[in-house]
Amino acid sequence: MRNMGILGLLLLAGAASAHEDIADLYPQSELYAKPVEVIPYVWSAIGATAPPTYDNSGHNNNLSFVVTGDGVVVINGGASARLAAALHDEIRAVTDQPVRLVINENGQGHAMLGNSYWAAQGVDILAHEDAIEVFAKDGDFILQAMRGYNRDKAEGTELALPNLSFADRHVVEMGEVTLEVLHLGPAHDPGDAQVWIPQWGIVIAGDIAFHERMPPIFAETCTSCWIETFDGPFADLGATYVIPGHGHPTNMAQVTRYTSDYLKDLRARIGEHIEAGGDLAGAFYVDQSRWARLDTFEELATKNAGRVFEEMEWE
Repeated sequence: MRNMGILGLLLLAGAASAHEDIADLYPQSELYAKPVEVIPYVWSAIGATAPPTYDNSGHNNNLSFVVTGDGVVVINGGASARLAAALHDEIRAVTDQPVRLVINENGQGHAMLGNSYWAAQGVDILAHEDAIEVFAKDGDFILQAMRGYNRDKAEGTELALPNLSFADRHVVEMGEVTLEVLHLGPAHDPGDAQVWIPQWGIVIAGDIAFHERMPPIFAETCTSCWIETFDGPFADLGATYVIPGHGHPTNMAQVTRYTSDYLKDLRARIGEHIEAGGDLAGAFYVDQSRWARLDTFEELATKNAGRVFEEMEWE
């Protein structure tokens, strides 16, 4: 009951404060928000639901950590070395246990660019093999993009690839906690990883799950595959608590509604459009008003529609 109360308070706080128009909730730190204890021993610094900017220091995803009793496991390296250092300061305020492992949830900049800070501390960094391949190929471009918006806050950030990789499942036994680092199948981005802690019923889901901001669909995203992975092995975990890649901690019902249900709805509308002889130009205007409450709707809705049209046109 105590855990449910903590999560309820976080959800109320999220409803009141999480919005893409709020530049910074924690001005004394480069973190967008101060870490909160979601359930005992599992903490998360909830990022902005807006795109990365100088004001939010690129902290627009969730940076989480687990205090195991024999060290700390961090989920996501952060968008810069300075942001990673800011998270480390917060970890030190919670515990004197050392950070022993960093897990990157994918190969995007806000997951991996802070790796250079953690590598300098001698910390092992783990990611899925596909995410490492993406970052190795696109890392220079990702770093330059971050330097463009982050300016002086990019100081000290260099490219650092994870030194540990996995394909399907990697088990971490540390202190009193067993963490299962999983790649459950294709979803939002190549190499998406989920961190499942079965003894506590919590999944740090990464970008397989959204609920406060609109899920971005990339050119290489297979939405039918994402739905299959979400409704199958991800839902089969039976998680009580979900820390998504973006937005406040929540539950499976919420991320199902705003991820799987959204993707199914968009595919259904694009399918109807194609059946009626519609073209790409018209696909941008299919009705997505049902999802207009989601942050980044204005930035992503039409792009998502166009990409799903291109995916479904030859299915």
